[in-house]
Amino acid sequence: MAVTYITAEGLQKMKDELRYLEGVERPRVIAAIAEARDKGDLSENAEYDAAKEEQGHLESKIAMLKAKIMDARILDTSTIKTDEVQILTKVRVRNKKNGAEKTYQLVTEGEANIKEGKIAVTTPIAKGLMGKKVGETAEVQVPAGKMEFEILEISL
Repeated sequence: MAVTYITAEGLQKMKDELRYLEGVERPRVIAAIAEARDKGDLSENAEYDAAKEEQGHLESKIAMLKAKIMDARILDTSTIKTDEVQILTKVRVRNKKNGAEKTYQLVTEGEANIKEGKIAVTTPIAKGLMGKKVGETAEVQVPAGKMEFEILEISL
């Protein structure tokens, strides 16, 4: 698995999720398997099959999360400058075509959440904004065509 760069906050969220999966979800699934097993013939027991399938998905998710945590490298937010757009900065932009303003925070893939305005640095918009300064225009090629964003503000 590749190295994942993440903030300390993002790493803590992953650790919290892992604790939840191992401490709450795993025992729940194990109990569901035991309950289904107690109902008799396993060859025709749909509940048992469903619980075993859920266990497989859960264990896979736990293993993936553990691997991400092991390979994570924490980004030091104290070294982030706001003179240009870079990972972890928030950037307020204006769409030059329709005048709409939007604020994005450029984050790692594991922390991306469009509802919170957090976009992964690997997205076309983030790639187009990277390295730009206030007052500059970023031309971004997206599936719907070319977009132009004026950089209005950069902050943490």
